[in-house]
Amino acid sequence: MSFAPRKLTLGVGVIAAATLVLSGCSGDAGNEGSSTVNVSLPNHTWTTAIQERIGEFEKESGITVKVNTFGEDQLSDQYNVKLNAGSSDFDVLMFRPLQEGRQFVQNKWLKEAPESLLTDKDWNWDDFQQGPRDAVTINDKVYGVPLVTEREIVYYRTDLLEAAGIEVPTTTEEFAAAVEALHDPDNGVFGFVARGAMAAAVTQFSSYLFSFGGDFNTGDKATVDTPEAIEAYEYYSGLLNKYGPPGTTNMSWPEALAIFAQGKAAFYTDADSLYNNMDDPSVSSVIGKVGFAAFPAGPAGSKPYNIPSWAAGVNEFSKNQDNAWKFIQWATSEKLTLDIQASGVPSARDSAWDNPAGTAGFPEQLVEVIQVSAKNGVGHDRPLVTQVGKARDIVGAPIVEGIEGRDVVGPAKKAQTNYQEFLDKEK
Repeated sequence: MSFAPRKLTLGVGVIAAATLVLSGCSGDAGNEGSSTVNVSLPNHTWTTAIQERIGEFEKESGITVKVNTFGEDQLSDQYNVKLNAGSSDFDVLMFRPLQEGRQFVQNKWLKEAPESLLTDKDWNWDDFQQGPRDAVTINDKVYGVPLVTEREIVYYRTDLLEAAGIEVPTTTEEFAAAVEALHDPDNGVFGFVARGAMAAAVTQFSSYLFSFGGDFNTGDKATVDTPEAIEAYEYYSGLLNKYGPPGTTNMSWPEALAIFAQGKAAFYTDADSLYNNMDDPSVSSVIGKVGFAAFPAGPAGSKPYNIPSWAAGVNEFSKNQDNAWKFIQWATSEKLTLDIQASGVPSARDSAWDNPAGTAGFPEQLVEVIQVSAKNGVGHDRPLVTQVGKARDIVGAPIVEGIEGRDVVGPAKKAQTNYQEFLDKEK
């Protein structure tokens, strides 16, 4: 999935800053260095929220924070150029754990989180959801703190289901039957829309793969031609082939979302972070007619991804690592996380989702879905490799073949061979 900034919040308000918690983050994180912490962030709603509160941190800690913001692509370019050169220009970096985390760790660009932080009872690492924690844990070491999360859910047209007398589906069998029943292209409504472009589709296909009992690989062994994986490929691509709109193989999230928001599909599965587009009159004609449901249970149960789209880490080359971790500890404390989530930014902390103040800015039905999905969720939505883009192209190929109406068994076996060769080279 592309993590380009998407419409995500209901507006960022000024909320009282968190009480500063700085204990336990010294000793094993590096030298104190400068009293100025340089922080590199993308243009994102979390960035906006934290910037409004930085003054409180500076006042209580005596540390000056200098924030540099970039567009997502520009930020990646900055990292690739400067980190490759061993630059200490920035201390704290906001990064995408699943897209670039392993690359950063392999290149020794990220500092391992200090044990004193992870064992600090007041900060409470155990409060973070398991999926996001898994995503920032690489080779059994923690390299960042999850900031923003998302899960795959079902968006559905409440009016269409009600008119047809169809209950909200809870299993993949029920989901397929409901998609078929509501497929009415003669009247401009397709049964189902989702991402179909090869690499873009992989992240959303992942929840289907997990729920059918599969995964992209187990350790160093590719597993994209197992019976479970083939069944998932057939299911996902088959629905889009039979009940999806024309041009599906060219669709990423903006195109698929537009089809649903314009009232041209009965069901849509994608990230929950897209939800408020459905109530935006500039893009949506289905305002008040959209429901949210947990991902349907397959043979292995309901296993949507539950991932951190962004995390905060420390530059391995930073000469100010102690203060960098102090900033991260403050920025991700329970109190500040609750305050930021209250402004509409979905966090990785269970306590924020269990607190009415943290859920007030989200639709009640969506909160219930998120709470269920967080417990069942898997901490990745793509292959856990260094060269993520190349891997997505390989494992996404059978999806396109199926959407275009061809058998997926042969493409899955070809993908298995290609992906295994890829994994062997990554060792």
